[in-house]
Amino acid sequence: MTRLQVAARLGIVGGIWTLLHIYVGAHVLGPAPITGLPRVLAWGAVLLVAWLPLIALITARRTAGEGNGRGRGFTIRMLDWVAYTAMGLSSLLIVSFFTTDLLRLPATATVVLVVVGAAAFLTLVGMVLARRPLVVRVTVPIAHLPSDLAGFRILQLSDLHIGPTIRRPFVDAVVDRANALRPDLVAVTGDVADGLVPELREHVAPLARLRAPHGAYFVTGNHEYYWDVRGWTRELERLGIAVLSNEHRIVERGAGRLLVAGVTDLSAASDPAAAVAGAPPSDVRVLLAHQPRSAFAAQAAGYDLQLSGHTHGGQYFPFNLLVRLFQPFVAGLHRLESMWLYVSRGTGYWGPPLRLGAPAEITLLELVPA
Repeated sequence: MTRLQVAARLGIVGGIWTLLHIYVGAHVLGPAPITGLPRVLAWGAVLLVAWLPLIALITARRTAGEGNGRGRGFTIRMLDWVAYTAMGLSSLLIVSFFTTDLLRLPATATVVLVVVGAAAFLTLVGMVLARRPLVVRVTVPIAHLPSDLAGFRILQLSDLHIGPTIRRPFVDAVVDRANALRPDLVAVTGDVADGLVPELREHVAPLARLRAPHGAYFVTGNHEYYWDVRGWTRELERLGIAVLSNEHRIVERGAGRLLVAGVTDLSAASDPAAAVAGAPPSDVRVLLAHQPRSAFAAQAAGYDLQLSGHTHGGQYFPFNLLVRLFQPFVAGLHRLESMWLYVSRGTGYWGPPLRLGAPAEITLLELVPA
């Protein structure tokens, strides 16, 4: 994508986002008893809130790659938090005022105060929940599973989105909790970071501490391609995590043989069939694929289980409901003919640092005989 195309898309999105803020501003400032310069300043604040995420994104692009990650100073870090928190609050306000309009509630100061207060409260709650991923345990029944693979445990991390508001302390805590679960194998299913390697290397580094007797594996998500996919695959390999790009590995436990394959994101040349081309016989076939839509090709290629992320489960209300209009599989365990599909709601978050109705997760999947 050229710079002109990026600028055009940002312009379109920024224009729509600005119009939505004008819509919110009209509701908030309409009944407000202010005139003259104070009203002009209030509208200026509305537009500033609308443009803060774009300012933060541009700043991130300019400061990314400055040395070892210390290029982003305290002021820019605070800008990130304010901008993305404002983005979350704004989206809740937009939805809330759409709802009041649909219900034809009067645009009184009381209604406005209730809507703004509720949105602010939910934003704070969502920020707390976003920093506390749950441990989700999932049992996956596999037909003809050999006894040596019964109880085999795969730990899945997905959509960490290490970047503006997710830094090393969060990643350290996730790795500690993951290792405490004592998995047999670790799967990292894409979107590990939002930024360039030099700026985020220090914050991604804790992933090197992931421990599992049968290794850790990574597949690319769409966000790796937004930044530097080659840089990130090299960095993950440097950290000791095997990158699977339309390829596979064989894992043996006793007489049991498990094939773990991985594909690039659907935005690239993703091919589940090519990932198992020439594979030796195995008892179980597991595919790591960032987007759940890969499941249709995976099922046709003969996999027993696919692990995905990408959707974030919608991340927060009401998007956790709306996402079902655009994704065939949103979260949890699904059966697709002879194959199982598990979709993680993600371990981190993207954009607004909040979670409501779609908790973040560290997933532990256990294979058991059907």
